[in-house]
Amino acid sequence: MSGLCGVVSREHCPEILMFGTDYHSHLGSQLGGMAVLGERFEKKIHDITQGSFKFRFSKDVQEMVGTMGIGVVSDSDAQPLLIRSRFGLYALAMTGLIGNKDALARELLDRGTVFTESSEGGINGIELLARLIDRGGDLAEGLASVYDAIEGAASMLLLDNDGILAARDRLGRSPLIIGERGDDLMVASESIALISLGFTPVKELGPGEIVRISHDGYRVVRAPAQAMRICAFLWIYTGYPAASYEGIGVEGVRERCGAALVRRDPVQADLAAGVPDSGTGHGIGYASAAGIPFRRALVKYTPGYGRSYIPSSQSARDHVARMKLIAVPEVVRGASMVLCEDSIVRGTQLANHTIQKLWSAGAREIHMRAACPPLMFPCRYGFSTRALEELVARRAIRSLEGDMSGNLERYLDEDSPEHARMVEWIRTMLKVTTLRYQRLDDMIAAIGLPADRLCTYCWTGKACGYREVGPD
Repeated sequence: MSGLCGVVSREHCPEILMFGTDYHSHLGSQLGGMAVLGERFEKKIHDITQGSFKFRFSKDVQEMVGTMGIGVVSDSDAQPLLIRSRFGLYALAMTGLIGNKDALARELLDRGTVFTESSEGGINGIELLARLIDRGGDLAEGLASVYDAIEGAASMLLLDNDGILAARDRLGRSPLIIGERGDDLMVASESIALISLGFTPVKELGPGEIVRISHDGYRVVRAPAQAMRICAFLWIYTGYPAASYEGIGVEGVRERCGAALVRRDPVQADLAAGVPDSGTGHGIGYASAAGIPFRRALVKYTPGYGRSYIPSSQSARDHVARMKLIAVPEVVRGASMVLCEDSIVRGTQLANHTIQKLWSAGAREIHMRAACPPLMFPCRYGFSTRALEELVARRAIRSLEGDMSGNLERYLDEDSPEHARMVEWIRTMLKVTTLRYQRLDDMIAAIGLPADRLCTYCWTGKACGYREVGPD
């Protein structure tokens, strides 16, 4: 995952850019970067695994000078990069995933393209995008041409001498929103970055739309497309509770998801709780619909541990999961409880740390409720889920069928005996009293957009829009 922020100001912008980018820290935990343009370009990139974005960049912003800039938090490539091209010097950052990065790199290398940046032993995806952009007639045309070349998704911010070009993914899988504060403009992945810093949201870019943001304001240079497939996981897990996308607030969706779980399968319990933080809204919705108290059975020791979902190594994920959550004995002891979670991805931290802590604190029953269906496919458009073998639903299928894809269509059918057996296998692994997943149609109804406006690939395996990678 990644988050983007850009600022065009009449005055010095590095500090406001730092804070705006820091409001995207829930979207990435590995790398952070800023590029600022005054009389010249200045760029800084830091490892943020052991400190917050604003902590790492607080000294840099005292030294950087400029009235325009872009920032990014990322879990993949080092960015933003400064690119020297036939269009002049510019800085580039992106959020998304290029599924055919290696094939595109080989094609460009065969044509004589030289790459200078690396990422995890391979070619940096941001530099690859820059080489694709450079094939266009101008920068805006080059940004648009990226969508025809890649398998995956990309929203981008490009900073040059004329301002910022903001380009939303071709099918709008990740958002970009523009806000105004007097004469200053900000563009961000998250609406909370704008609102928290006093900017009024004035425009949400449409799918494939490209907007030029400058000291003269903003103007559309490429009109939006009609087709959209925004990531449904934004509302269920990825997005911040106070954020909204396409005019739909995250917290409201989560509360409606919790209520839908009650309607499908009410259970007698003393209380409802949520796994902090993103499970909290689902738990509140469940409690309200069920007419039982919502109580904090689990609390986070400190926000500094971040999301256990994000780190790339299993040992790092285990460490975060083990340290960050604490059971509250006064709430848990002797209670039959409904525990709501946004999703169950790997299930390892949930089983080994979260649920075990609740049993150790004296829970009488733990009824686990997931606010979305079982995750069945690694995300092709971002870094939400990385590998097939990490998904607990596929591990269940392998145990039941002998391989991860055996009888897959039946397991995708929410009413089939195979699906029920898969859920029971996961329940046993988690060591909970009962386990229920949200149904796909209930989740879509809670979001409130038509199904054909949402990307639900990680649950259904039904891809759309781009040239697709081969089937799993």
